[in-house]
Amino acid sequence: MHELDQMGPVDIVVIEFPDGVHKGEAAPLLIDLVDRGIIRILDLMFIQKGEDGTVSALEIADIDGDGVADFRAFEGASSGLLGDEDRDEAGNVLQPGAAALVIMFENRWAAPFAKAMREAGGQLVAFQRIPIQALLAALDAAEA
Repeated sequence: MHELDQMGPVDIVVIEFPDGVHKGEAAPLLIDLVDRGIIRILDLMFIQKGEDGTVSALEIADIDGDGVADFRAFEGASSGLLGDEDRDEAGNVLQPGAAALVIMFENRWAAPFAKAMREAGGQLVAFQRIPIQALLAALDAAEA
């Protein structure tokens, strides 16, 4: 059977760091998700948007300047699926001076369900992710 037939849904997320500095606390948690087979990183890139609006890629290294190569475990994880167009598109949503982590990942936990839906003739026709900030605001509004 073809590997793609076995895959779970694939997402791309852009996580902005408005001050342009990523602190490395999340790196071990991302590595843990991969190690436990919950997700599979298909591609990953760091980008930065200059004050003049120019978007550029950053090397995976010591992002927060503390001497620890926080995301070094993902060096070489680039599959080439994320390219210049994705970098520029992600950069369009960033504020000047901000940095971002762009991750393309497979939701391996959902693969059996996704496979069963495909085999049953189902196809995804809509998908919406609700940011937690929006959910919390809606709950606060409902309580008021």
